[in-house]
Amino acid sequence: MIRLILVALFLVCFLILGIPVLLVMQLFGLANKKAKDYACLSIVQWAFKVILRISGVRTTVIGEENIPDEPVLFIGNHRSYFDILLTYSRCRRLTGYVAKKEMLRFPLLRDWMKALYCLFLDRENVREGLKTILQAIEYVKAGVSICIFPEGTRNSGAELSMLPFKDGALKIAEKSGCAIIPISINNSCQIFEAHLPFIRKTHVVIEYGAPIYTKDLDRETRKHLGDYCQNIIQETINKNADLV
Repeated sequence: MIRLILVALFLVCFLILGIPVLLVMQLFGLANKKAKDYACLSIVQWAFKVILRISGVRTTVIGEENIPDEPVLFIGNHRSYFDILLTYSRCRRLTGYVAKKEMLRFPLLRDWMKALYCLFLDRENVREGLKTILQAIEYVKAGVSICIFPEGTRNSGAELSMLPFKDGALKIAEKSGCAIIPISINNSCQIFEAHLPFIRKTHVVIEYGAPIYTKDLDRETRKHLGDYCQNIIQETINKNADLV
């Protein structure tokens, strides 16, 4: 329980003390938007790394060299809130995450998310969902990577299982021409979700797969792109099961 309390205290302090920082960043952005964007990235990555350290999370990372130095679409399996911390703390470029619209309810947190190009998806409204995907495409074209979990929600099923991928998210890569980088995450639910409300020391394995360019795939594969990408991640999860 002590880890949960420490994480909660750190998060509250960060959000409160971050109010003047956000204001300064907004003013800074008027003079140098790129510098402001990367300053926000560094600040949030530092906070996430502190939370992971407090939580006792140890990570093994495989294939990080597969990420090209260009905007990409990250896709991964999703079993824990900590998946965002684990992956975002390693981003080398500006990266916006696609989150559920309910996150807009949380002041300060949503302000940091907006500053980091995060998008808020309305899963119940097809038209609004399409607008979010179109905005993500524009972000990629402007040089910002996007990360989305195509299962659509956290999977609370059996270990190594995955929910079906929603193909709509992959339109971001098809329409922008960017690479898809599959991310496979093993054991992240053991940090918190598997034994609520406790946070426990955990070893997590993250693997970044080889870039997938939709233009290089045959027509049939592009037609079933969600299944194709999910199979790659599923195979990697299975492969790394013995490493945790």
